[in-house]
Amino acid sequence: MSFGGYSGQAFSPAGDKSRFVLPPLFRKAVKESSGGRILCLAKHDRWNCLVGFGLSRKEELDAQLDREEERAIRMQMDFDRDLRAMQLFGFVELPFDDSGRFVMPEHLRTLGQVEDGLYFQGAGRFFTIWNPDVLAGMGSDWESAQAACANLVAEAKGKKK
Repeated sequence: MSFGGYSGQAFSPAGDKSRFVLPPLFRKAVKESSGGRILCLAKHDRWNCLVGFGLSRKEELDAQLDREEERAIRMQMDFDRDLRAMQLFGFVELPFDDSGRFVMPEHLRTLGQVEDGLYFQGAGRFFTIWNPDVLAGMGSDWESAQAACANLVAEAKGKKK
């Protein structure tokens, strides 16, 4: 079975001891992509969120690096291959258990402004992980994700009562 990408939305409240849960929809896709239980996480290069994916994306990142370098040469632009490689491959590989629990490193919690819970948004080759308050502050281009996030957060809070 080939990897089909990441789609959908989910919310996961914060657990104890910096533990979070990779929601079932994303857990299944990461397992397919990684051939096991390894979640890759990094800070998104433009947005105030984290990006997640499975190990199969490593090959894609190599090809992306080559394309970006070729484009820069063609356009006679400066390109620092080493710096860009550090940006693309600076992700952390985190194991997760059968229930999807994983421990998020403190530096990623800080970079992603992680607090009480995580909103997951599928984006094809990867998924984004947001602090719901940060996502709410994004512009109108984000209204679909904002509405889904608000609904999922409200549902989660309703279950706590």
